[in-house]
Formats: sequence, C-alpha cells, structure tokens
Amino acid sequence: MISFDPFYETLKRKGITTYKLVHEFGVSRSLLDRLKHNKTVTTQTIDDLCRFLDCNVEDIITYKKQQ
Repeated sequence: MISFDPFYETLKRKGITTYKLVHEFGVSRSLLDRLKHNKTVTTQTIDDLCRFLDCNVEDIITYKKQQ
C-alpha cells in the first residue's frame, strides 16, 4: 500500500501549511483529501509536489506491505 504519511511530515518540517499549498501553489483541496486518505494520485501530481516542496519522492510517499 502506498502511504502519503511522509508528505505531512515534510510539510511540517518545512513549515508549509495546506493553506499555503492551496492558495500559493494552486493545489486543490480534493487532492489534499486524496492524499489524506491514501488514494491514488498521478505521477505528475507527485512530481508537482516534489517541485513545490523542493524535496524527493521519498519525502512524499512510502510503500507499506499489507499483511
């Protein structure tokens, strides 16, 4: 299972709020909801988030084996 937990840790570490993502970077609230619930997103979205946050993919997503 893909988890976006590192995304929220990265936001906190960089001092960026979801408000700033929405209003300064144009990230939609529906995308934030998808990330919160670990739903699928495109690789383009992951690329955009890495660019906005100046980070690597592993700062956005992680893979967790399902039992």
